[in-house]
Amino acid sequence: MSTGLIIAIVVVVLLLIGLLVLMPRMRAKADERKAQKELESRRERVATEHRETASARAGEADRAEQEAEIAQQKARAQRAEAEQHESEAKLHERGLADEQLVEDHERDRFSGVTGGNETDRADADERPAGDRTDDDSVRSEGDERPAARQATARDDNTEYEQGREDERAAEEREPRRQ
Repeated sequence: MSTGLIIAIVVVVLLLIGLLVLMPRMRAKADERKAQKELESRRERVATEHRETASARAGEADRAEQEAEIAQQKARAQRAEAEQHESEAKLHERGLADEQLVEDHERDRFSGVTGGNETDRADADERPAGDRTDDDSVRSEGDERPAARQATARDDNTEYEQGREDERAAEEREPRRQ
């Protein structure tokens, strides 16, 4: 055999041995690259899912905050309404809102027992004729109360005003409820 052929066979054998040794390494690197690509795609998919979930939850949270704000506003409105009713109850307890309980046609019947809230008549009598309403004119023409009763009505009016000022002062002293 010729030396060239022996060298060629040795070179081919060495190349085959080299390929056999390098093939598992090349396969391992290819498998590693494939696994890395698959892991990256999974990461992107999961990250996208989490972002979508986060976006949906943020929208739900915004809606919940808006609903809570609306509920809080309703609660404030109800609290204000309750406070208004409470102040009206106090006025009725004091007898300062009797005009709401007595109809116009019943005024004479209750004139001696009301809490002095005949101020609308006294005010109507004190206003100039041009400022009076038709209802005031009819009442003042048919009203034949003695001057002492009219003076009492004026005094009750100042007591009412004093009561209102006392209430305002008490409300300013009390801390506001929130």
